[in-house]
Order: sequence, then structure tokens, then C-alpha cells
Amino acid sequence: MENIGLIAGSGRFPFLVVEGIKKTGNDVVCIALKEEADAELEKNCDKIYWLSVGKFQKIIDTFKSNNVKTVLMAGQVKHVTIYSAMNIDWRAMKVMGSLVNKKTDTILNKIACEFEKDGMHLIPSHTYLTSLLACKGLMSGKKLSSNENKDVEFGYKIAKSIAGLDIGQTVVVKDRSVLAVESVEGTDECITRAYRLGGKDSIVVKVAKPNQDFRFDVPIVGADTIDTLRENKVRAMAIEAGVTLMLDRNEVIAKAKQFGVTMLGI
Repeated sequence: MENIGLIAGSGRFPFLVVEGIKKTGNDVVCIALKEEADAELEKNCDKIYWLSVGKFQKIIDTFKSNNVKTVLMAGQVKHVTIYSAMNIDWRAMKVMGSLVNKKTDTILNKIACEFEKDGMHLIPSHTYLTSLLACKGLMSGKKLSSNENKDVEFGYKIAKSIAGLDIGQTVVVKDRSVLAVESVEGTDECITRAYRLGGKDSIVVKVAKPNQDFRFDVPIVGADTIDTLRENKVRAMAIEAGVTLMLDRNEVIAKAKQFGVTMLGI
């Protein structure tokens, strides 16, 4: 038995990671980020500590005191939370001061290096959830037309380009035109903005980065994503197979079928 460290942000993702770890017989020592994490995590983890995102040294010390050697990150931490963190400790200040830029990959790679310095290995966040990775092909809804498939191909190339620049992982397209590109606002806001600009029947494409580091920032869709697609009258969502996590996979697909939303693994 091993103590696995989890740094938990918001959403369903951390809960599923806890379930996956527990199935292996290991214990979960959770750092629940005060600004983001769900209080219900208290019921699931073996040990839980509520700390602010800016208390980096305290996070490391807490894991070390619990003999944690392996750490995962799961759940959303909004960029605005990182940028507006108050009362950050000396180590967080040192990390932020050493960054060449504040892109997601830059910040998280530096954090991973800091964990390694203290004898802790950061592992891919989907390590215990590989069964939830999207598969190729039509998962729900009607097959796409020839023109709609061309939109998927067009959107895939654009999405891969912006993902490679660490801007975002999602684009919304229509008639081979880009309606919206995801940035720090997140996927749901990107989709909502696209509907305001281009109306119904758009195509959403979500991909991994060309050299995706699966320790953090993996592409994710969940049941809430389907609600957003429905509310904004999206024709279809294409997600990259083998790399995109579908949280509560069966529920996501069932909900998409219920609402007539086409989900496609590419």
C-alpha cells in the first residue's frame, strides 16, 4: 500500500481519480485547493488538507510528512486563480519569478520540477482512468454530412495549431470558418461565444497538444459539456480519440444521445 498524493481543483475529475486510486488498494492524501475544490472530497479521501494555491511550500511539506512519493494533479484551476493568488509563500514567489512566460505548460512544468527536487514524482493525471479515454468513431447522434466532415477536418488542423502554441485546445467552426478559439476562459465560454457570433449548427473540435504532457492539462469532456452543447445548439463535437478523457463516460454518451448531440472520436 502506498500513499498517493492528489492536488485537487474543481469539477468531477478529482473524484474519479480518487475512485481509481482506491481500487488499487492505495490511500489518497489530498491537497484540496481552497479556491477550487469541492467540499464533498472530504468524504472520499483518506486524508485531506485544505490549502491555497499560493502555499506551495506547505503543499510540499504536507505530502512529505505523509510519506508521499507519487503525485497527481486533477481538476480545473482557473488561470485567474493563479494570477490573483494572494499571500503566496516564498517558494511560490520563487517559482513565479523564474518563469520565462505564464503559459500553462510553463507554469506546470516548473511545478513538476519543484516536486522532483523534493523526491516526489508527478505522474499522468489519467493514470488510473485510462478506460475513460475517448475511442474513435461515432459515439452518439446522427452521422455527419460530407460538408460537416470537412468542417471537422478544418477545425482539427486549427485546434492542433492553437494547442501547439499553448493557447487552448478547442475551436468552434462553421462552413470552414473559425467562430471562436478557446483561451483562458475555458471550453464552455468558448462555445457560448461562438453561438453568439455564428448561431446554431456549429462544430466543436477539441484536441490534445501536439506533444501533450499528460501530467496536466489533458483535454476533458463531461456531462456538463453536453449541456453546453445543447444550450448553444451545436451540431456536433469531435474529440481526439485516445487522449481525451470522458468523465463518467457512459453518462456523457447517454446524455448526448438523449439530446441528439453528435459526439465523434477522431
